[in-house]
Amino acid sequence: MMKKLFAEFFGTFWLVFGGCGSAIFAAAFPELGIGFAGVALAFGLTVLTMAYAVGHISGGHFNPAVSLGLWAGGKFEAKEIIGYIIAQLIGAIAAAGVLFLIVSGKSDFTDIGGFASNGYGALSPGGFSMMSVFIAEFLLTLFFLLIILGSTNVRAPKGFAPIAIGLGLTLIHLISIPISNTSVNPARSTSQALFAGGDFTAQLWLFWLAPIAGAIVAGFIHKAFFDKE
Repeated sequence: MMKKLFAEFFGTFWLVFGGCGSAIFAAAFPELGIGFAGVALAFGLTVLTMAYAVGHISGGHFNPAVSLGLWAGGKFEAKEIIGYIIAQLIGAIAAAGVLFLIVSGKSDFTDIGGFASNGYGALSPGGFSMMSVFIAEFLLTLFFLLIILGSTNVRAPKGFAPIAIGLGLTLIHLISIPISNTSVNPARSTSQALFAGGDFTAQLWLFWLAPIAGAIVAGFIHKAFFDKE
């Protein structure tokens, strides 16, 4: 079990460090910024690479919503959920801490700003409402879990699941960075909000509720309609 928890810690650390790090340091870098497309690809690559690196140890969840969605789909034992979520949260917060240490060392540093946090209303990159953000986060997490459950099904081609999952997360970010800065992952949202503080922390509830609800619904859908008979 400890190997599984360490795998989830490192996998979630890499997701936050690579994905949020690209948003903080590279997205708007003068003249050479990678933009939304670059950040979307970075998040997809973090999941793809760690799914191959440690997915065979822990299943490669790196996300509390994924753990709960897999449980709802009958692919994960309830007794392991709490341990996985704690490991994911610690990994995400540790990565955010390292990102803070790096960004605060910049010569003209004054504050961390939004710190790649998620938000709605005034904190949404595009000014989208709470309801718009909830719908987007719910649906995108639902489809993310359908991709995960489908690509890892016993009838799916072997060895390609990390590619489908990584590309799926990339597409999710391409759609929703302007809407919510893209969560679909409560651990990723928590780690950034804890450092950004203020209204980002106050809005964190939505980025737990919507992804988890979407993931659980996806688990039930896959179990009812798409799983092996």
